[in-house]
Amino acid sequence: MSAARICVMGLGYIGLPTAAIFASRKKQVIGVDINQGTVDIINRGAVHIVEPELELLVHAVVTQGYLRATTTVEPAQAFLIAVPTPFKDNHEPDLSYIRAAAEALAPVLKKRDLVILESTSPVGTTERLAQWLGRARPDLTFPTTHGQTSDIRVAHCPERVLPGQVLRELVSNDRIIGGITPACSAAAAQLYQTFVKGRCIMTDARTAEMCKLTENSFRDVNIAFANELSMICTQLKINPWELIRLANHHPRVNILQPGPGVGGHCIAVDPWFIVSKTPELAQLIRTAREVNDRKPQWVIQQVKLALANLLLRRKDLQAGSVRIACYGLAFKADIDDLRESPALFIARQLGEVLGVKLLLVEPNIEALPAELAMHSLTDTADALGRAHIHVLLVRHREFNSMHNRGDDLLVVDAAGVLAA
Repeated sequence: MSAARICVMGLGYIGLPTAAIFASRKKQVIGVDINQGTVDIINRGAVHIVEPELELLVHAVVTQGYLRATTTVEPAQAFLIAVPTPFKDNHEPDLSYIRAAAEALAPVLKKRDLVILESTSPVGTTERLAQWLGRARPDLTFPTTHGQTSDIRVAHCPERVLPGQVLRELVSNDRIIGGITPACSAAAAQLYQTFVKGRCIMTDARTAEMCKLTENSFRDVNIAFANELSMICTQLKINPWELIRLANHHPRVNILQPGPGVGGHCIAVDPWFIVSKTPELAQLIRTAREVNDRKPQWVIQQVKLALANLLLRRKDLQAGSVRIACYGLAFKADIDDLRESPALFIARQLGEVLGVKLLLVEPNIEALPAELAMHSLTDTADALGRAHIHVLLVRHREFNSMHNRGDDLLVVDAAGVLAA
């Protein structure tokens, strides 16, 4: 599909880079976001997220007139939905953002338009999207009811990019494109071939939805093995990072690195979408999720033990006067993304449960989230000089030199910083 105008709904970590790349190919792109502040920032040619080279690209395409942001959906030939898909308290998928996007774009739809759901979704969501659109626009036909001859094409194309390398991977990675009909798949593939240098591999919508969930569940299961192994090793007084390094010398073994848990908008969330659909069958996937969800509490327990040992040795200290430094709040190294971050959860719990003063070191943000505002955002040097206990949660590059100080400090290393 050769769309002259593209509307991208949701200008976050995926939507904005996608909109900017389409615009860099001389497409007229309308970016839609419900946050007026986000819209204003983008229209100034700036960005509200940290991603290498993104600000330069956004500034260029905004200045050249190919990208414009707004809070209102406008007519286009192709609509990409890249809104959040979190889960509720009971791990049930929350599709309200997708439904709201459908209701917002439905009034401007016209024959031969293409709607693509990029948001990671439970199996069947793309079909539900088409149904929501169909109810809002009974004057048009949709592939769930009219198949190949439908007025509107609807497809699912999940992203599979690594934060910190989004712009490169959007272009180079293969894309799995699942249309509700083959005609939908073909139209979506033609659109993505505007910039994708990897293969555009076509399948049906349900398989495409399950493919993204499978990829992230596979990673979650493997991370759970590493995290469980790290807890076992600590009890047995074995260095887990040395053990994994040695085990990985086996030609058919590749154990991942343990951490304080699993975070982000994908791996910590997507496996639950499989569990919610097939709870009686997805037992390994559920167990892996539970292992990774328990890891932050285990880290907190290690900090409690370190605090108890410190107070036994230092009779001049009381719990309320102890300063604990937490290094890293993002969900992974060298990014600013705090979504579903186990490090953020650990820091928050330490402040609430232990009642100590926290020195928080997160070099990729300029201000603490509201729930940690009573604590101090500081730098590595200050934290090293003032804290009694040092909790290493994320392997940011700024912390690489800390292994030189490891023997001098009371450290709980949940991220393998000292093993680097």
